Amino acid sequence: MSYAIVGFGSVGQALAHAFARKSIDVTVASRRPSEALAPQAWAIGPTVVAKSLRDALEADTIILAVPFWEHREVAKALPSWEGKTIIDATNTNAPVEDLDGQPSSAVVAKAFTGAGFVKVFNRLPAAVLAADPSVNGGSRVVFLSSDNENAVVPVAVLAEQLGFAPIALGPLKDGGSLVQARGNTWAELIFQDLVKFK
Repeated sequence: MSYAIVGFGSVGQALAHAFARKSIDVTVASRRPSEALAPQAWAIGPTVVAKSLRDALEADTIILAVPFWEHREVAKALPSWEGKTIIDATNTNAPVEDLDGQPSSAVVAKAFTGAGFVKVFNRLPAAVLAADPSVNGGSRVVFLSSDNENAVVPVAVLAEQLGFAPIALGPLKDGGSLVQARGNTWAELIFQDLVKFK
């Protein structure tokens, strides 16, 4: 399984730290040329490699860590998303009417037709996401939601490999609404820093 993070701002870098901590190979890309990202990527760890967007999108699993509306530009980069898994780590405070009354993840999912789509890694601030998820003998919780149960399993496995405790919340219309911003309100679980003990 190959992984890429698209977007190398605070969230993208936080996730790159999580991969580096476990020595899991990951490609990073953004609108900037790969040469501009390379020093920062290398500084995070040797398993973090900057590539062009085109090359990054060859990965099996792609984590979206771009500003919300930029997902549309990423979606145009490939003619088909069949066989890919998209992890949506974005948030938006766009008015509900701009999203047709849907959770933001449902809007993003429509742009990546054919992909396995999972919402996760969006509800923790970047500094918390970058920190070691092992906390006082437990593991920091991440919530997953998806309309594709087959996509949830490998993403939950990845979350565990990164040291998190994944909890599935069901489909996007239910679980997605619990963990993401909508309009000018914050969802019930967003920014809750929860730890699961064994």
